[in-house]
Amino acid sequence: MMRLSREKLAQISGLGPTYVPSVERGERNVSLINIVRIANAPT
Repeated sequence: MMRLSREKLAQISGLGPTYVPSVERGERNVSLINIVRIANAPT
């Protein structure tokens, strides 16, 4: 298991650098396609 920062996970997933942190804070509603992107991010 790799330890990634939220920003690095977003980058690897092809998302914006503030996307994952804002989802964690409940500021955004995450779409199914982005859930799949995050889940399939190579770690």
